[in-house]
Amino acid sequence: MTSRRNFIKKTTLAGAAVTVGSSAMAMTAKSYNNIIGSNERLNVAIAGLGRRMGAFTQPIGLKESNVKLLYLCDVMKSQREKGLKEFREHIDYNPELENDIRKVLNDKDVDVLINATPDHWHTPGSIMAMQAGKHVYVEKPCSHNMYENEQLVKASKHFNKVVQMGNQQRSSGHTIEIINEIHNGIIGKPYKAVAFYNNGRDEVPLQKSAPIPEGLDWDLWQGPAPRRDYTSETWDYNWHWYGWDYGTAEAGNNGTHEIDVARWALKVDVPKSVYVEAEKRHFINDGWEMYDDMEATFKFADKKVIKWDGKARNSYGTYGSGRGTVIYGTEGSVFVNRNEYKLYDRKGKLVKEYNSATKEAGTALGGGGSTSTKHVQNLFDTIRGKAKLTAPIDDASKSMAMVHYANIAYRINKGFDIDDKTGMMYDRKAMALWSRTYEAGWKPEF
Repeated sequence: MTSRRNFIKKTTLAGAAVTVGSSAMAMTAKSYNNIIGSNERLNVAIAGLGRRMGAFTQPIGLKESNVKLLYLCDVMKSQREKGLKEFREHIDYNPELENDIRKVLNDKDVDVLINATPDHWHTPGSIMAMQAGKHVYVEKPCSHNMYENEQLVKASKHFNKVVQMGNQQRSSGHTIEIINEIHNGIIGKPYKAVAFYNNGRDEVPLQKSAPIPEGLDWDLWQGPAPRRDYTSETWDYNWHWYGWDYGTAEAGNNGTHEIDVARWALKVDVPKSVYVEAEKRHFINDGWEMYDDMEATFKFADKKVIKWDGKARNSYGTYGSGRGTVIYGTEGSVFVNRNEYKLYDRKGKLVKEYNSATKEAGTALGGGGSTSTKHVQNLFDTIRGKAKLTAPIDDASKSMAMVHYANIAYRINKGFDIDDKTGMMYDRKAMALWSRTYEAGWKPEF
C-alpha cells in the first residue's frame, strides 16, 4: 500500500487515486476503506490561538474531516491552555502544546499548518511552513505588504503546496449561488460594487512601557517585526491599531472579506488606480494610530469600479447591515452578506431573497460558523485531490493587493495609478512602501 505521506503527495500533485496491488484488491471493502481512511488522514497544527481559533474547532473535530490535531501553538501560555480546553470539547485526545512555531514545523508528521497568527506573521509563517513541506491555511490578510503578497504566491508554486486564504465567504453556498447568477447575467452587466463594514470599536489605551506579561514570549511574538521594548495592550487584539509594524488596519482586518466578494462579482483582477479619503476621526487622543474611517475607490478596466466604505468606530448601518457587498448592474442590483442575499430589479423592486441557515460571525470579535467549517474542509479535500480550492492564494492575493493599495494611498496621502498587468504602482512614494523593514534574518524569502 502507498504510505500515508506518499498518498497525500500524489493526490496533491495529480489528483490521482490510490494505487493498490493485487493483494489489496483481494481485501474486503471494509478493510480496504479502513486503510484508505488511514492513508488520507491529515495531521494538522494550529499556530495562533486567539479569537479566530473558534473557526477551527468544528472542522477539526468532525469525523468526516478525517484529521488529527498534533499541535496547538501560541507564544502565550494562557492561550495554549485555553485552546486545549476548547478543543477537548471536540476531540478525545490531547494535542501537544508548543510555544515555538519552528519546532512544530520541524515535525515531519505535520501535513497542514493553520496559520492564525497576527498579520505580520502570516506570510513569513506560511512560507516557513511550505519550506518544511506543509500545506497552509492562512488567515486573512494573507500578507502584510505587497512584497509578501508576491512572495507568498511564488512560494506556493515553487514548493507546490496547497494554500488557502481564510476569506471563507468563497465557500458560502448562497454567495456562490448569487455570484454565479450575476455572472450569468441576472442583473445585466455588473459595473460597480460597494464593499462595506461598520463597527463601534471603542477607545483604546495609549501604549505605555510595561513588563512583559507572564507567559508571553515577546521576542517570538514580534518575529519578523523590528525589535522594541514591550508596551501595554500590544500583544492581544490592539496590535491591529498600534502602527504598521504588526497590523493592516481595518481594511486588512475586515475589508479583505467584502472587497474580495466585490472583485469576485465583477470578475476583475488588479485595479488601474486607487483613491482614498481616510482619517482618524474618533477618540482623537487615544492609542489608535491609523485611520478609523476610510472610503477607497478602485477603478478597473472596462469602466468597472469597486468602492470600500469602512467605518471602524461608527456603527450606523448605512446599507442596512453591519457588513456586506452591494453589486450594481445595468438591469438590477444585489445585496449579499455572510448570511443572505437580496436581488432587486432596475426599479429597486425586490425580486428574490434568500436567508441561509449559516450563522457565520459578523462584526463581533471572534469567529466561526458553518461557512468557516466548509472553507477549512475545502482545503483538506483539495489536498486529497477531491476538490478544488475556493480561495487559492494566487487569486486571493489580488483582493489582498487592493487592501495594500488603499493603505499605501492613506499613508502617502494621495492616490495613484497602477499597472494592472504587474501590480506595480506608478508613484515613487507608493513603491517605497512595497515592502517593510524586517528584523535581521526574518525576511520571508527563499
